[in-house]
Amino acid sequence: MNNKHEAVQSYYGKELSSNEDLKTNACCTLEEPPAHIKAALTNIHDEVMTKYYGCGLAIPDQLEGLRILDLGSGSGRDCYILSQLVGEKGEVIGVDMTDEQLNVANKYIDYHTEKFGYKTANVKFLKGNIEALEELDLQENSFDLIISNCVINLAVDKEKVLADVYRLLKPGGEMYFSDVYSDRRISKTLQNDPVLWGECLSGALYWNDFLRISRKVGFTDPRAVKNNPITIENEEVREKCGDIQFFSVTYRLWKIEGLEDECEDYGQAVAYKGTIENNKHSFDLDDHHNFPKNKIMTVCGNTFLMLQATRYQEHFEFYGTWDTHYGVFEGCGGAMPFSVEEGGSVEGGCC
Repeated sequence: MNNKHEAVQSYYGKELSSNEDLKTNACCTLEEPPAHIKAALTNIHDEVMTKYYGCGLAIPDQLEGLRILDLGSGSGRDCYILSQLVGEKGEVIGVDMTDEQLNVANKYIDYHTEKFGYKTANVKFLKGNIEALEELDLQENSFDLIISNCVINLAVDKEKVLADVYRLLKPGGEMYFSDVYSDRRISKTLQNDPVLWGECLSGALYWNDFLRISRKVGFTDPRAVKNNPITIENEEVREKCGDIQFFSVTYRLWKIEGLEDECEDYGQAVAYKGTIENNKHSFDLDDHHNFPKNKIMTVCGNTFLMLQATRYQEHFEFYGTWDTHYGVFEGCGGAMPFSVEEGGSVEGGCC
């Protein structure tokens, strides 16, 4: 086992007794969850909640009946939220390599099954390294959705993780995950600091390297959903990091054939029907695509596919074909996908 893997197991299994022991807010959720997530959280056992370490909200919409994989599921908090949202006919599988975390997650399977009113559990947890998913009995092209909450930064071979995610997703499937990113590449010296690595900082990918890796493994058009700057309140940790800026960012990656590496204009448009649960008036695909109910909006070819070739298809009307190309679609993309000014300063702590 890699030394960093051992350090992560020790940090999250032995050194941290609860999320209050963290030295930064990198592994804390800083955003206010929506009402339906708040309601789901009230049904989750307190011990599962206190052992949770996440940096965002890695739960998208329209989940009924889906088969979902959670990479680095920890104490199982997100899995138990998802268990309620997919319904009894859906399935949620959590993967984690830390025994102490898995023990907490498995301890409350029966508790939550009864709490949710299910006849049988729709959640299970597997011990495994997210960098070696091929060692688990997981079929290719079998998951509708794969999530991860502040864990991939802890992986040494991040490209391997993302390549395996692509392999495991069904066509039209999605990876929706929150993680920590930096505004520059982090030195080997900092990467070898076990506290900084365990705090989800020194394992953070430089955002441009993340985009390159994502595209290389098949996720052609990564879309940022939300971003928040990460503050470091611990003086010693802040001094080690120097001028590096860190961000908690939620991305969605789609396994869709036909996505292009630039946003192209085919004269297409869509209209949202207002039928996605908890999104009655409008729907946010990402941080620059908001679709008000019944409004016909022009979109690039990639956005068209992200709605037409996925679980969102029935919730939109689609206009146009692929017959004529009009050049680059204006209004998508940009330089650095997140910044302190964009995200704003956010106050808060762990849920």
